[in-house]
Amino acid sequence: MAGLKTNERPGTRAVVKYVRVSPSKARAVLDLVRGESYGRASEILAFSERSVSEVVGKCLDSAVANAENNDNIPAEELFVSACYADEGPTLKRWRPRARGRATQILKRTSHITIIVSRYDDATLADLREREEAKGRAGSSAHAAEARRQRVERSRAAAEEAAAAEEAAAHDHDHEGHDHDHDHGDEAVESVATDVTDEATAEEAPAEELVAEEPVAEEPVAEEPVAEEQVAEEQDEEESN
Repeated sequence: MAGLKTNERPGTRAVVKYVRVSPSKARAVLDLVRGESYGRASEILAFSERSVSEVVGKCLDSAVANAENNDNIPAEELFVSACYADEGPTLKRWRPRARGRATQILKRTSHITIIVSRYDDATLADLREREEAKGRAGSSAHAAEARRQRVERSRAAAEEAAAAEEAAAHDHDHEGHDHDHDHGDEAVESVATDVTDEATAEEAPAEELVAEEPVAEEPVAEEPVAEEQVAEEQDEEESN
């Protein structure tokens, strides 16, 4: 009898696609947290030295958040029921080598899926008895509380950023309104100055015309013609 398909496994899941890491490296980390409780898996991923552990931890937190919000299952009652890494598209690159040759470089990607499920009642009761015997809360409770605090801090930071942006936008609009008002006052003053200058220019020529008096023209005295000149003119006419 065939087992359940990947997309038919029960539980709440979260998927991270196109992670820039090979599936074999991701599977090495997923093998460490498979079957562990949420708290224990979080501790393993927090102290793992592999770089993909950070991505796997975010995927695990997302799956737990989906279970809490969508299925109303407390984080303390969850464990990693299944986790796997599928192969994604491969990016092909080339590197120059000796004698004009080229070597292909394959940059692999992977799709990581984590499925969390609720413990059955018997296992859950056994875990609670062990926690009571130790006299302290389990790792799942600590991990759940830490995740809730991170979510609250993230939401508070987002609200503060939104409030700061709104206040900055309001101040910018207020400054723009004051700036437009100042420009309007300057425009009114310039218009009033232009009107005053035009009125002064229209009145000035009239005053000048009134102040000026007409000047009487003096008769030009004719110069007397000398007798010798008249005699010379008569001699010229007779000779002609």
